[in-house]
This record gives sequence, structure tokens and C-alpha cells, in this order.
Amino acid sequence: MKQKRRTFSAAFKAEVALEAIKGIKTITELAQEYQIHPVQINTWKKTFLERTAGIFEGDKKQEEELRRLQEERDELFRQIGELKVENSWFKKKLK
Repeated sequence: MKQKRRTFSAAFKAEVALEAIKGIKTITELAQEYQIHPVQINTWKKTFLERTAGIFEGDKKQEEELRRLQEERDELFRQIGELKVENSWFKKKLK
């Protein structure tokens, strides 16, 4: 009989990865404690370390994205204004 594939929450993965980074227990001890393969723990640890730098860069990226969205919104409002003026001009011409 096949064993059902287990899924883990992001919080659980982060907890295990942090414990592995701390180094209080060995990877093998953590694997036995959480009943996870040591390679999986190392993968989570590596992913965690790669993505932590992005936490501090996130503010800049969010500011740039917000600025871009505001510029896009302003451009759309400008286009709406132009279309309203054209629409009213055409209405006058038809009468």
C-alpha cells in the first residue's frame, strides 16, 4: 500500500529550518524528531536562507510597485478625461 504524500505548512517549514540554522540539534536529530528526511530539512534550510535577504529588499520593491501603479492610474485618469471631452464634442457636432 502506498503511503499518502504529506504536506507541511509554511510555518512548520520555517520552524524546522530555523532550528536547523541554530545548530542546537543535528540535522539527523531534527529528522528523527519531526519524522522528516534530512535532505528535506536541508532543502528547507537552504530555501529559507536564500529568501531571507528578500525581506529587507521588499520595502523598496513595494515602493517601486506602488509608484508604478500610481503613475499608471494617473495616465488612465488622463485618458478618461480626454475621452470625455471628445465624447462631449461629438455630441455637440451631432446636434
